[in-house]
Amino acid sequence: MDIVFIEALRIDALIGIYDWERRARQPVVLDLEMAFDNRVPAATDRIESTLDYKAVSKRLIGFVGASDFALVETLAERCAEIVMKEFAVTWLRLRIAKPGAVRGAQSVGVQIERGRRDD
Repeated sequence: MDIVFIEALRIDALIGIYDWERRARQPVVLDLEMAFDNRVPAATDRIESTLDYKAVSKRLIGFVGASDFALVETLAERCAEIVMKEFAVTWLRLRIAKPGAVRGAQSVGVQIERGRRDD
């Protein structure tokens, strides 16, 4: 199985359960690993054959930037649904971190895996 990845995609979002979190946008950082058979794009050398990580990034930037969720878990599920449905990804691992959300920790967040991983 081949993996296409996006690492440390930083997006400002309105997310959180506390009043102070609801007053201002804060950064979230996304890491994605997506299963994709890269043999066809490698053979054609054409962007149309690929899992276009720029298109995935732009879609998530737009969605997360406009979202308003209380829980990072909800945000993760919605992002996973978008990637799997709109980009024909059969498996993904998504990590969403909230830097500085907890004193003493660099970041906190969730990591989810969805779909079927064919090795």
